[in-house]
Amino acid sequence: MTGSTGSTAVEITGLKKSFGDLEVLRDIDLVVQRGEVVCIIGPSGSGKSTMLRCVNLLEEPTGGKIVVEGVELTDPDVDIDAARRRIGMVFQSFNLFSHLRVLDNLTIAQRKVLKRGKAEAEEVALRNLERVGLLDKAHALPGQLSGGQQQRVAIARALSMDPEVMLFDEPTSALDPELVGDVLAVMRQLADEGMTMLVVTHEMQFAREVADKVLFMDGGYVVEQGPAERVIGDPQHERTKTFLARVLNPNHLGTDA
Repeated sequence: MTGSTGSTAVEITGLKKSFGDLEVLRDIDLVVQRGEVVCIIGPSGSGKSTMLRCVNLLEEPTGGKIVVEGVELTDPDVDIDAARRRIGMVFQSFNLFSHLRVLDNLTIAQRKVLKRGKAEAEEVALRNLERVGLLDKAHALPGQLSGGQQQRVAIARALSMDPEVMLFDEPTSALDPELVGDVLAVMRQLADEGMTMLVVTHEMQFAREVADKVLFMDGGYVVEQGPAERVIGDPQHERTKTFLARVLNPNHLGTDA
């Protein structure tokens, strides 16, 4: 665990999100310090991914305020493209360009968005491929890689934009079980390097070992939040206890996992 550095990276106040009459997020408050890892857990449909997508305005909040590295993203006058450049996001699906080599997948946004030259973009890309253990795959096509390798490429691509905050939306949920470990190892490494991270995950062991803070969400609310060891190891709320009993017990066939 990295601990915080004493300055705020992300501040969410009174966040609401509705789709028509359906309230998905209800008055979410969260403060994330620079260098903190926050894991967000909860059953399907609890609002976890929607909250994460609101942080970089992939979903537009219905109400509330989001500030990332001092910039209020919910300000109507904000330069959202400039603000988003500071936020990396890794999805369940890898979203790689199948017709481009791995190296080109990592350089295209650098060149178009950050206006980096070809040589600099490739240097940054290769450095990040080395960080995720895939330097030898730079000239491969995504289809020649395993799912776990593709997800690590997606992480390297996000890192190549020099983000100050990384968002992970269930990054291992689409992977075969034997491929999950390599992706989590990369995420542990990023945490050790001091990257600010918000992670929606069902990987409870990862959350317990790596997270500085865990949020348990249900029904659009933050039911419980606090240090990982307390929320996962000694939950106070009955709903949290029920959820964790299901996901931590491999013999339970409940629907929450």
